[in-house]
Amino acid sequence: MLPIINMEETGSNIVKLRESVGLSVRELQDIFGFATPQAIYKWQRGVSMPTIDNLVVLSLTFNVPIERILVVDTVD
Repeated sequence: MLPIINMEETGSNIVKLRESVGLSVRELQDIFGFATPQAIYKWQRGVSMPTIDNLVVLSLTFNVPIERILVVDTVD
């Protein structure tokens, strides 16, 4: 069985975790120093994934392990 990251569910997790710590997309954008919020919106919709270094920042910001952010499925 191969593990694959479920991008849509991971995006939903990012939304839930962001909201649980009371951050807006704009505030998260400021934490990352992004010029626009587009990357964050793409993560939240499951269109793209955060890079490893950005996952570390999300993990620290949300105070959860990376495993709580990522949703991993398995396929045969």
